[in-house]
Amino acid sequence: MEFRTLGRSGLKVSEISYGNWLTHGSQVEEDAAKQCVQAALDEGITTFDTADVYAGTKAESVLGRALKGVRRESLEIFTKVYWPTGPGVNDRGLSRKHITESIHGSLRRLQTDYVDLYQAHRFDYETPLEETLKTFDDLVRQGKVLYVGVSEWTAGQIGQALKIADDMGFDRIVSNQPQYSALWRVIEPEIVPLSEREGVSQIVWSPIAQGVLTGKYVPGQALPEGSRATDTAGGADMISRFMNDDVLGRVQELKPIAADLGLTMAQLAVAWVLQNPNVASAIVGASRPEQVRDNVKAVGVKLDSGVLERIDTVLGPVIERDPTKTASPPKRP
Repeated sequence: MEFRTLGRSGLKVSEISYGNWLTHGSQVEEDAAKQCVQAALDEGITTFDTADVYAGTKAESVLGRALKGVRRESLEIFTKVYWPTGPGVNDRGLSRKHITESIHGSLRRLQTDYVDLYQAHRFDYETPLEETLKTFDDLVRQGKVLYVGVSEWTAGQIGQALKIADDMGFDRIVSNQPQYSALWRVIEPEIVPLSEREGVSQIVWSPIAQGVLTGKYVPGQALPEGSRATDTAGGADMISRFMNDDVLGRVQELKPIAADLGLTMAQLAVAWVLQNPNVASAIVGASRPEQVRDNVKAVGVKLDSGVLERIDTVLGPVIERDPTKTASPPKRP
């Protein structure tokens, strides 16, 4: 395993993070989830990412149990707050009330006294940003949170938060967690340049585009049984943007590139995102331990300019680069 520094901080994170969205507490039985976590630890992964909303808070509990007994100081545990975790009008968003109640719930479920990184899961248009950042800063000073980050915020929102933090003496954001893959590059035009200037790293999710970049979805063929594209609980909706013959056909054309490099398609996809120096870590999920072991082999892989150009040529017309695709939900009616 190799490690990178998270933003303008002293925190080191593993280049591959283990994430449990759409798996722990929902798709995968707990024994299998624990096996995946153990495989991650065995492969040198020290960074684990979750969120209170995953599987209706159950994912945090599963991760907490899976990591029980592991030396806490050897781990970086990340979680998030924003989405609804209950039926009340205050059981969502980034208000002082919801953040404070949510961190206590997360710490209890994760069986830890603190989280290494606490992330605003989306931007909240209904709460003053000063209130959100002050609450995060208070949690840092209380020792319940070590660093603060965001997820799926626009460049403008990140810039606004950094300015407020500087003006008011709050801890600055050190990371953003966006979707990023060879197919989905919406952070490149605006977010990455701002982040490079301001000392903010990307911790990217879906580096294999929900499995599309593995090449397992073939135009004209039935969807593999048990795959993300057949998961009506949430996975199928997210992956639908890629499920057309043009995208899937072009992905098939990446197979010779991966073969020339001695990589699996998944390893090529994960290695691709790690070529971006602004990416501190790529989050991978798994339903089987062997998937973890396969993905970590992307660590340390160097793709030369010729390989990157071949990938761009193959995928060119289907690459999404529009920065407006990064957007938090609008105000509630």
